[in-house]
Amino acid sequence: MSMTSDALKSSRGRFVIGVAAAILLFQLWLTLAAPGKISPELAGSSPRVNVQIELPFTPERFHVLAFQKYGRVSGADDHSIELRGVQRTDLGAVARPYWVKAVGPIKEGG
Repeated sequence: MSMTSDALKSSRGRFVIGVAAAILLFQLWLTLAAPGKISPELAGSSPRVNVQIELPFTPERFHVLAFQKYGRVSGADDHSIELRGVQRTDLGAVARPYWVKAVGPIKEGG
């Protein structure tokens, strides 16, 4: 018998396959949803852009540190983080976490 058929016959094997499938589907959803979170106002030709990341909650230290690898954090308020100098190619990675609502240009004076 093959290892796959053995796994499908046992309840533990079906559970592990189900969990693996759920994780893969979640990762696929994150990847497909990320471009829809990026504002069309960020379209342009410059290699770097300044963005404001909208969150459904007040950002904590973890969230600020998570975005520092993409640019320079210049501030945070009730539900957003300002990130400067983000490479345009990294916008998808910035928008990918499930807890990011939107990524747009920094709102001046706000």
